[in-house]
Amino acid sequence: MNKYFPVRGLAIAGLIAALYVVFTLPFGQVAFGPIQFRIAEVLTLLPFFTPWAIPGVTIGCLISNLLFSTVWDVLFGSLATLVAACFTYRSRKILIAPLWPILFNGLIIGTMLTFMLNGSFAWLPWLTMVGEVAASEFVVCFAIGVPFLRMIDRYNLQRFLTVS
Repeated sequence: MNKYFPVRGLAIAGLIAALYVVFTLPFGQVAFGPIQFRIAEVLTLLPFFTPWAIPGVTIGCLISNLLFSTVWDVLFGSLATLVAACFTYRSRKILIAPLWPILFNGLIIGTMLTFMLNGSFAWLPWLTMVGEVAASEFVVCFAIGVPFLRMIDRYNLQRFLTVS
């Protein structure tokens, strides 16, 4: 059991999931909708350093959406986070890593919101929703996320995220 699911890895994933929920709680009013400044999205960049962050941010997003949002956001928001985290893990440059949460949240959440708010697909509302979600994700991931990743890298804090 420990060979495939090391206790340290599970603890890292659990801690990241808990932090995601805690960072979403106080900002619930601005963390959902077309323009969403979800500070917890900074944590979606942690898969850059460890694969254990992938289940951590996905479960954290799922729990946050269960507490604050709709069943559609639970499904599609968690899916967007999972896909973005997997691509972020594959990134090799710090400035590329934030592009995946921006892209996948913009497309998936923007499409979901278009159908939820309009009841059908239309190009202009879809482009607006995708743009608003991607723009707010851009602010969080680049204004806060890139300095966060650089700090982790500069001070060699990724050593706390590794599982041997």
